[in-house]
Amino acid sequence: MTRTPFFPKFSDLPPTLPLFPLSGAVVMPGVQLPLNIFEPRYLNMVADALAANHLIGMIQPTSETLMDDVPEIHRVGCAGRITSYSETPDGRIVLVLTGVCRFQVRREIEARNGYRRAQVDWERFATDYHDTEERIPDRLGFLRSLRTYCQLNGVAIPWDDIEKLADQELTNLLCAHLPLSPEDKQALLETLPTAERAVLMRGLIDMASASSMRVAEHRH
Repeated sequence: MTRTPFFPKFSDLPPTLPLFPLSGAVVMPGVQLPLNIFEPRYLNMVADALAANHLIGMIQPTSETLMDDVPEIHRVGCAGRITSYSETPDGRIVLVLTGVCRFQVRREIEARNGYRRAQVDWERFATDYHDTEERIPDRLGFLRSLRTYCQLNGVAIPWDDIEKLADQELTNLLCAHLPLSPEDKQALLETLPTAERAVLMRGLIDMASASSMRVAEHRH
């Protein structure tokens, strides 16, 4: 996995992170996630992150209740580094986060400037900092399942680029960008070994493909 000189060493990862709870938005190590920031508290968060280490902790709420201003959150998220930043005339910030390392929330601490913060632990996911030779079991079968899923669900994928990716990069990219449910994305995020994550992902997309085929059959 390519890391620029601007990325922190594992030993330099901070003990605390600002938290951005957002359902369905998962960043994985080495994967980019575009974000459109407009709420004042998160504009503050971005400004503080840029003044510090450029890191933001992406984490999912445990439910999709939109009315809850301080939702319960999962215990595992992934830190992203702000690698692109632009301001819009209407007061928004458009940025790109690039995934750095997953983390486990130890405990939340006092909010700052309206946004949540937490003490975090990185050790469980130290392998995010190492390229792994771990393989996707039956990669060709995995890609066939993925192709079927994309065809049935109208998902556009640059296949020439996908097929060139190493297994770890491929599973990370798909975890972040396939239109899976927030619960499925969380399960993939929390699964440590690349091979296990690939097996879980194949099961999820095969079930989604089977469901799509049943719907198509009923229409006819």
